[in-house]
Amino acid sequence: MPSLLQLEPLLLPGCPLHSPFQSGLGDMRGGNGTAVTEFVLLGFSGYGSLRGPLFWGVLLVYLVTLLGNLLIILLTLADAALHSPMYFFLRHFSGLEILYTTTVVPRMLADLLSSCPTILQASCFTQVYFFSLFGITECGLLTAMAYDRYAAICRPLRYSTLLNPGACVCLVGACYLMGIITSTTYSILIFTLPFHGTNIIHHFLCDILPVLSLASASTFWGEVGNLVVTIAFILTPFSLIIVSYACILVTILGVATSQGRRKVFSTCSSHLFVVMLFFGTGIVAYMRLGAGSSQTRDQILALFYAVATPMFNPFIYTLRNKEVTGAMRRLVKKYLWSP
Repeated sequence: MPSLLQLEPLLLPGCPLHSPFQSGLGDMRGGNGTAVTEFVLLGFSGYGSLRGPLFWGVLLVYLVTLLGNLLIILLTLADAALHSPMYFFLRHFSGLEILYTTTVVPRMLADLLSSCPTILQASCFTQVYFFSLFGITECGLLTAMAYDRYAAICRPLRYSTLLNPGACVCLVGACYLMGIITSTTYSILIFTLPFHGTNIIHHFLCDILPVLSLASASTFWGEVGNLVVTIAFILTPFSLIIVSYACILVTILGVATSQGRRKVFSTCSSHLFVVMLFFGTGIVAYMRLGAGSSQTRDQILALFYAVATPMFNPFIYTLRNKEVTGAMRRLVKKYLWSP
């Protein structure tokens, strides 16, 4: 029975496949073949008639993501009641969500309509770089948002000092700087490896592990780098967030009235839910050595954290947040219902 690699020319007729079975390159990691200059994204090639409905579904999710996150940015800028550190961080987080999903979705939509979804190596590098940059920066911002809730609930008398405007700008700047340095270093580390074997990526985007698996040289340091990045920028922030919420829980239990407890829970539940969605999928996707994993599982996870999660956030932060819904009503009343 032919393997998947041997069936790939049938799935993507006319594509510039650079497969060992076609060109006689021998070992997929052999370094004596022609250098790969473009990759073929095999992610959606086997979906057949489902590609049309998938295109419209992803497009709808993307539009909702754009509109929802733009609405949060507009509300936090226009309403004076939302000019607080928590909504300053939320505004930046919503902007990052737009950039994060835009790194993936437009190209995904184009590939769903294409019979030969190819991507140049330079474009693949760009996608890996910005996908990593925005993802790592979001991890930092979610941690800063947890610190904001910790300071507001556990250190209320020092809150205005701990999170003054200058401190908020420094925290956000540190998140962006952390993302830039890490994504630049790691992307260069991956793409300076030689690629002489197959050019077929079993994914719908250029993600770190699928690209790393195609390198012709040893990928040991790349895999170690992936593990270090996962521990430093996914597990460590997640642990800090959990510690922050443990302290918040202790403080909540000391609140005398049930009304006070409900108010604290309502301000924290939205952020905690987003944290679980974002970090949960990230840990499952990246906390492993090597790229040997279920390709279907990896694609489903990537669809979830790159496409679906950014759409959920506006609903989580608006429907479960009385301050945001109140700001929305005031904005509608001011600009749409005003006499």
